[in-house]
Amino acid sequence: MKTIFAGEIIENVKALCLSAAYNLEKDATDAIKAARAKEESPLGRDTLDQIITNISIARHESMPLCQDTGIAVFFVELGRDCRIDGSLEDAINEGVRQGYSEGYLRKSVCHPLTRKNTNDNTPAIIHVAVTSGDKLKIKIAPKGAGSENMSRLAMLKPAEGVEGVKKFVIDTISIAGGNPCPPIIVGVGIGGNFEKSAILSKKALLRPIGSVNPDNDLARLEDELLKAINALGIGPMGFGGTQTALAVHIESYPCHIASLPVAVNIQCHASRHKEVTF
Repeated sequence: MKTIFAGEIIENVKALCLSAAYNLEKDATDAIKAARAKEESPLGRDTLDQIITNISIARHESMPLCQDTGIAVFFVELGRDCRIDGSLEDAINEGVRQGYSEGYLRKSVCHPLTRKNTNDNTPAIIHVAVTSGDKLKIKIAPKGAGSENMSRLAMLKPAEGVEGVKKFVIDTISIAGGNPCPPIIVGVGIGGNFEKSAILSKKALLRPIGSVNPDNDLARLEDELLKAINALGIGPMGFGGTQTALAVHIESYPCHIASLPVAVNIQCHASRHKEVTF
């Protein structure tokens, strides 16, 4: 049985908050550069050039990629043979509190009705899965409201099938337009139930951009949706063009015979995610 102390978690989560805000992952950076090479619109290319410059400045100057440093979302894998000395949830929240305060990152978390700010960007959104082994893996995915607010969920009729899923996804991106700061990554959760599909759609955003789905049917659907979305003409930052989305990632789960839940979680081009393993 391996013991991990709360203090270790706090320090690592604090570092994750800062790194995610300043350093865009290589897969996202490479995908944006590849989109620049494929973009057919002159204004779209110029927009992507500015995005690429912004990524470089953020990394070298230790400045946030975006003024919306997001609500802190975590996916945690906790091994059965791993013991936490202290509260895992409290440690993660303390790491967020310190990271966002010491890094002067914008505190965006407030009461849903009174809108009173918590002033430290807590509480975080934490999803925990128990796994085998003695490892603790913590992934952070800060999520800004511009893209999150454009996300949607539908309880389709099973008879609507694949075509219904495709229509819902494409309609969602069409309605979103330039609001989620494209080029975007589109996370799609199919199946489970109401809440499971939403979690699947967000988890899908953690896959490396452009990675091939191990399910052949879903891989084909991802490719079809990506082509259809890029044919909408929304383009970088909504200024028109051929590169609206960098990738479509789908996660699925068995569902009730009478249901077909579909969730679409949109991620802006600042696809921030970092992880640490203890």
